[in-house]
Amino acid sequence: MKKKLTTVVFEDTPEKADKLAALISEYKDVEGSLMPVLQGAQDIYGYLPIEVQKKIAEGLGLSLSEVYGAVSFYSQFALNPKGKVAVSVCLGTACYVKGSGKLHEKCMEITGIGAGDISPDGRFSYEATRCIGACGLAPVMTVNGDVYGRITPSDVEGIIKKYL
Repeated sequence: MKKKLTTVVFEDTPEKADKLAALISEYKDVEGSLMPVLQGAQDIYGYLPIEVQKKIAEGLGLSLSEVYGAVSFYSQFALNPKGKVAVSVCLGTACYVKGSGKLHEKCMEITGIGAGDISPDGRFSYEATRCIGACGLAPVMTVNGDVYGRITPSDVEGIIKKYL
């Protein structure tokens, strides 16, 4: 499948900006504050766009590369917004051995987007993830945080339709 690129324009609001400023101020002089600030910022915005990362870096007196390094290293942080129906497939070893590669292909086919993308209408987002800790249920996919295990590609469409 050829990957469709979706451009997402970051839109801030005064309320969100004020919450982020208060969060940064609360942790400004606290050692090890980056992780709780990133977690709080993601709670505020739903993801961590570069504009938010810059505000965090400036506010905590860190380099943008330090902030981006943490955001891109930890799988709990999202660089892109989530769609109304957020789909992900685990491609960790246990899931992959049990056929998650075919689930991955089916999810991209159904949503019409590639891994890491959001549909232009904001309806779907899709992520290919690494181990989510449900190896006993392999292969696993999640939709809006709900875990579906021991599924086949023929199950995928019905699962996603439940959320539309």
